[in-house]
Amino acid sequence: MGRVVTGYGVYARFYDATQGDRAEHATYVRSLLKKHQPRAKTVLELACGTGSILKQLQPHYEVTGVDLSKEMLAVAKKKVPGVPLFQSDMRTVDLGERFDVVLCVYDSINHLTRFRDWEAVFRRTRAHLNGGGIFLFDINTVHRLAASSGGAPFVQWFGDGDLMVIEIVDAPRGAVDWQINVFERLSDSTYRLHLEEIREVSFPAERIRGALRKHFTRIWTYDARRSRPSPRSERLHFVCRV
Repeated sequence: MGRVVTGYGVYARFYDATQGDRAEHATYVRSLLKKHQPRAKTVLELACGTGSILKQLQPHYEVTGVDLSKEMLAVAKKKVPGVPLFQSDMRTVDLGERFDVVLCVYDSINHLTRFRDWEAVFRRTRAHLNGGGIFLFDINTVHRLAASSGGAPFVQWFGDGDLMVIEIVDAPRGAVDWQINVFERLSDSTYRLHLEEIREVSFPAERIRGALRKHFTRIWTYDARRSRPSPRSERLHFVCRV
């Protein structure tokens, strides 16, 4: 029998095996950093998870990470030893220092289901940025979540015969739930089931930009798969300058 725990408490130990090293995403993030903040030296990542992006950026910047999940941070501590890591909520975090760049990537902000919580992140980010610094974050769009819900389950074999099945279903107030089922292989015929449910929600890009304009002087929006964002964009990156 498995148990349902939200917040990556269960999935953390399987996360890297199923999600990979994030190298492609980190390369795209760094291309945006070099374009908009080429002299950056310090980077704070909110919702840093298991530290994959931190590891990719560490050769180029002084990096610091924050995450709410102690289980994810336990993995990150092994992956990026010596990097300052803090367990904190990105809506309220206060490290008492400033950085050239603040990141929040891989749709981490989508886990906050109320728009006022997104606005709280924008305020806390602004408080952690040096003058001229940038905030870079990405989202799963409203279109992406709507298109994903109710579709065929995502099935992935990994490790030594382990299996992950993810179903995306509708949740209240326009959210979707990622129902993650990991079947951990114990022997040829025995598996242990681990269950976790992760909720995501998104908001229209213009509403997001409107909230960002209260804290940042310039805002750019990118779709890595298109020359410019469109109503069919599935993931958007926002770059915001103080």
